Amino acid sequence: MTRVTLIPGDGIGPEVTAVMKDVVAATGVKIEWEVQEAGMHVFERVGELVPASVYESIERNRIALKGPITTPIGKGFRSINVALRKKYDLFACVRPVKSIGVVSSKFSNVDLTIFRENTEDLYMGLEEEVSPDEMRSIKVITRANSRRICVAAFEYALLHQRPKVTVVTKANIMKLSDGLFLDVARDVAKDYPTIKLQEILVDNMCMQLVVKPETFDVIVTENLYGDILSDLCAGLVGGLGFVPGANLGKDMAIFEAVHGSAPDIAGKGIANPTALILTSAMMLRHLGHTKEAAWIEEAVDTVYRDPANFTVDLGGSLGSTAIGLKIIQAMDELKGNAYGQKTVG
Repeated sequence: MTRVTLIPGDGIGPEVTAVMKDVVAATGVKIEWEVQEAGMHVFERVGELVPASVYESIERNRIALKGPITTPIGKGFRSINVALRKKYDLFACVRPVKSIGVVSSKFSNVDLTIFRENTEDLYMGLEEEVSPDEMRSIKVITRANSRRICVAAFEYALLHQRPKVTVVTKANIMKLSDGLFLDVARDVAKDYPTIKLQEILVDNMCMQLVVKPETFDVIVTENLYGDILSDLCAGLVGGLGFVPGANLGKDMAIFEAVHGSAPDIAGKGIANPTALILTSAMMLRHLGHTKEAAWIEEAVDTVYRDPANFTVDLGGSLGSTAIGLKIIQAMDELKGNAYGQKTVG
């Protein structure tokens, strides 16, 4: 049995987390969830968004799954996610973006994965005030950090038999910083002769993604561009409610849905748990449970092929629990087909 730190978060976090746990349990994989509380409700009680006990649990288990956490405005952390990435050197933000059922009316064949460098670029927060009328943000790109994210992207492409890696920069303008990232990608590509390296400027990439997203396989890019492209790509497949995510380091991984805590609908039972359910599949695959991860992903796709199963955010009527049950039922049928008999969830 694997012990995983589980941070339900706040807002809709506890609701979608509960549904996710039921789906994981239905796969038969034994997970011991070590629940740790963090978020606004904790901040209001103890003055900390993330208590020390949360960090201790993550460091003990080396793997965590977290729901959305509200970041207070004007106090506390700039971002909980950024804080965790920096603290544990989670250098790779990995976001698979794939068409699901008939959720998107515009695109039905999107299947790409974004590798976003997670530790530097403008997100380091290095800013200075030159004068009351001039502010500067300092962009930092290093060879070492560029190399490890590029290697991660190419290794993923090799493992998953993807023929192409697209490197996204603005190296025509930022010739030193983005130029370095591009040079590193070119150098890494030499070690993977069976994989094509495609070079695209970020503005052109935005256009290409909304015109022909099906032409892309693996995308590797810097922190800021990766943040923007990740949300753009989510829009191609129905929104952030359908995109899982992982932050990976050398020997630690934190998995998370990329959507917010949506406090306006918390407690109403209508939050869509699909992104966190797909995130749990990423976690299971990371742990070596490839078959069970595929069950979840295939079940989600099967359920969303029927508009009658659409959740409230898609204009349907199914709430959090109902869509979870639909996914479990679909997964049971997949398991039954695999074993020649129907299993009981």
